[in-house]
Amino acid sequence: MISNKLMNIINVLEKSEDTESIKVLKDLGTESPNNEVREYTAKALVNKNTHESLEIVLMNDGKGLNDLSPVVAMGTINAILDLEDKTEVMKILDDTIKLNSIEKIRDNAKALKELILL
Repeated sequence: MISNKLMNIINVLEKSEDTESIKVLKDLGTESPNNEVREYTAKALVNKNTHESLEIVLMNDGKGLNDLSPVVAMGTINAILDLEDKTEVMKILDDTIKLNSIEKIRDNAKALKELILL
């Protein structure tokens, strides 16, 4: 179980407008061996809703949407579906579908885009 202290740190980083907060979430959170830490970190990156933060969870193998843990991947999907403004998400999904060299990442991007368009 994730500690309250760590959860508070993730929440502060999520709300921070400093671009370094994205780097910290990526480097420490998405690389964690703990599924719950990766899940909350991915949600925080989605909620930041910036190009840089969304690229991390949508375009990278083993992170966010493409995490090996179904809990992390589904948490990322749910956070994306909860966003009011999905403009940047759709741009990144389009880029991922066109440009990513890894087939499973392209397939995941296509599936998420279709889900959003429902």
